[in-house]
Amino acid sequence: MVVHRPAQERHEYLVVLRSPERHGYWHLVAGGVGWGEEPATAAARELREETGLAAPVVHLPLTLSYDLSEEPEELRQRFPPGTEQVELGLYRAEAPAGWEPVLDEEHVDHRWLPAAAAVALLRWPEPQEAVRVADALLGAGS
Repeated sequence: MVVHRPAQERHEYLVVLRSPERHGYWHLVAGGVGWGEEPATAAARELREETGLAAPVVHLPLTLSYDLSEEPEELRQRFPPGTEQVELGLYRAEAPAGWEPVLDEEHVDHRWLPAAAAVALLRWPEPQEAVRVADALLGAGS
């Protein structure tokens, strides 16, 4: 989930630091889809749970996946046996100017950054690409 808010120049993007128990890296708001749950509903739920923001979510026109074999065993066990790739449902949400998140126990810090700085801080290529695409769309007036 790419969370953005208006800034003096274009937008700034929320990056959150995962807790040490969750491998301690900078990431975007993220989470899973429950059984029978629609992806957009899951995205809005994860946004509320992880940051306290209740906002409409907008689907990003981007299809990304990642290789599950590189993930820790406890994460791989959440998927059916034989799952090799995880397809990501990508969304964006706008926070009001000046809004700050109330982080859940999964996160220990956050930063609001311009797109290039957010991309540089994010660990994985999939969230990096999501920020790039969201920034391009927002710059185009979408």
